[in-house]
Amino acid sequence: MSKQLERLAEFEREKEQREARYYQQAQQNVNQQKQKLTSLEQYRIDYIKGIQQTGQAGVTATYYQQHLSFVGKLDKACEQQMQVIARAQMAADQRKQMWLKQQQKVKAVTLLLDKKKLAEQKKEAKAEQAMMDEFATQRFFRAKRSPF
Repeated sequence: MSKQLERLAEFEREKEQREARYYQQAQQNVNQQKQKLTSLEQYRIDYIKGIQQTGQAGVTATYYQQHLSFVGKLDKACEQQMQVIARAQMAADQRKQMWLKQQQKVKAVTLLLDKKKLAEQKKEAKAEQAMMDEFATQRFFRAKRSPF
């Protein structure tokens, strides 16, 4: 029984490590998506500054309208990236919950295994004590019988 519990504990620990890796990967994905959003937003700001500088020198309405249209596309791209981040964050949260649940399983199996080992140790100690008591009793009777 103890060997089975040890194998189960090892299996659950491996599963917990795997879930931890999956959570870490999901969290890295969230961070990468946030970096993409930051880059997009920075590009948008730089682009608008460029339009403003060019606009001071004087541009046609068509030219200005084209650039504003592109800024609108950048805004839409930022919104889409925020949605990607939200989905990635939800996936990371789910992975975290799976990891935490697996940690609880590992703790439960480990606790059960520890209790089982403690019970076996107590049983062995009791058997050893009984054997020592028997040995002491026999020695006592032998000493009593023997005149030397």
